[in-house]
Amino acid sequence: MSADLPHGHVIPEHSHPEDQLLFASKGVMTLRTKQGVWVVPPMRAMWIPADTPHSVSMSGQVSMRTLYLLPKLCRTLPARCFVMNVSALLKELILPACKFSKLSKKTATERRIVELLVDHLRGVESVPLQLPHTVDARAKRVMEALFANPGDQRTLEKLCRDCGASKRTVQRLFLEETKMTFAKWRQQLRLLHGMQWLASEEKVTAAALEAGYSSTSAFIAMFRKQLGTTPTRYLKSGIERNQVLES
Repeated sequence: MSADLPHGHVIPEHSHPEDQLLFASKGVMTLRTKQGVWVVPPMRAMWIPADTPHSVSMSGQVSMRTLYLLPKLCRTLPARCFVMNVSALLKELILPACKFSKLSKKTATERRIVELLVDHLRGVESVPLQLPHTVDARAKRVMEALFANPGDQRTLEKLCRDCGASKRTVQRLFLEETKMTFAKWRQQLRLLHGMQWLASEEKVTAAALEAGYSSTSAFIAMFRKQLGTTPTRYLKSGIERNQVLES
């Protein structure tokens, strides 16, 4: 499936009987499930296992391509959602595949595309762009408060007091249920929120303030520490890779 979607467009929660590879050569997608939130920048893709209820929202103009694969076709991939980098080869396999309504192994050319796709997907690695959810109601109230306002400057102690939970309990729940400390989870939330703002063509300064940072330099330092480059270069690299491949 191929679709060009405007900024702010939301695909409501749904699921598919097939495994799904969701790719955007332009724009940023945010995928939500009961397990967590994933942000997918340009030239990255999202693996969604079969029968996983999910919704997708768009930041910036999104050029989205989707492949649906029979569940037993990629046995080696995890039975969980994750974001992956998209190489030049993988993109060149996704785009022609989307031109077919259905690929058949009985046709030599189409069979080779399927085989190459599956072989390439076996070697992909996940990118740390996930924000896990918690199940416990006490920690969930803290999460929901921060989802509503990622730039919230309240301390954990103040958040817990306002949400009716103890600080020690919430710290323990975050570590047990998300495998992240509260501080690390909050930093990841701010990183992903800032990335969404950058995708909507906001400047780095506006994204930093919206994400709760008092200065642009602090936001850039955090971004570089997490992803190895600056916010502008990270998003630009995906766009440039896409332009090179299309030239």
